[in-house]
Amino acid sequence: MTNGCRVAARLGALALLGGAPWAPLRAQTDEIQVYDAVIAAPGVVNLTWHDNYTPDGRTSPAFPGGIEPNHTLNGAPEWAYGVTDWFEAGLYLPLYSLSGTGAFTYNGFKVRTLFVKPDAAAQTFFYGVNFEFSWNTAHWDPERNTQEIRPIIGWHLGPYDIIVNPILDNSWKGFSRLDFAPAVRVAYNFNKQWVIAAEEYDDFGPLRGFLPPSRQQHQLFGVFDYGGKPWSVEGGIGFGLTGATDRLVLKLILSRNLN
Repeated sequence: MTNGCRVAARLGALALLGGAPWAPLRAQTDEIQVYDAVIAAPGVVNLTWHDNYTPDGRTSPAFPGGIEPNHTLNGAPEWAYGVTDWFEAGLYLPLYSLSGTGAFTYNGFKVRTLFVKPDAAAQTFFYGVNFEFSWNTAHWDPERNTQEIRPIIGWHLGPYDIIVNPILDNSWKGFSRLDFAPAVRVAYNFNKQWVIAAEEYDDFGPLRGFLPPSRQQHQLFGVFDYGGKPWSVEGGIGFGLTGATDRLVLKLILSRNLN
């Protein structure tokens, strides 16, 4: 092959890569939860503490300089305030990680605005939308500023709950580059205190072209909820369904009203 042919072949390969529906593997998350449109009552301050730990995960970061998922604990306290019966404001601060080597890192913060149908827990059909705006450190996300758009659609059908969060992650690079990362929950309520559920968390990639199945992330969780006092508890264990997904993740969410 002549030098001219080699150059042409390389340029052609680069052109194909540039037009391909490629995106890096999704970074880790501080929050593993399906939103159910329940918010704090007006004037009430709520604290929800999120933690998730990966005992068996990816041994390389999702991007250069990122955090290695394997044996890492991620978390954040979420401070929420009920503004009206349909609007809740929130702040995640600080976002943090504790790696398997014992290194503790500060990962940034998030603010959110959550709009819902009032008294969602008592409605057969409920809905809402949550907007989160994040400031990220360089080791947490390759983009300094990101956003999550989280619609909430759900049904309470007797003892069963079906909830869908068709999440779009926004890196401010255009509509076609929005990342589709939906979450789904199907739950059975034994009573007002105890609930078991199956949850799935997915990442299909950008809207302009989903990633190949082998590079998509799909994770299935078995979950329990305990609605006790003063703390409510949600715990779960998640199993990766693709090679691009962490194989085993544990989550724990503690929540209580502070006034």
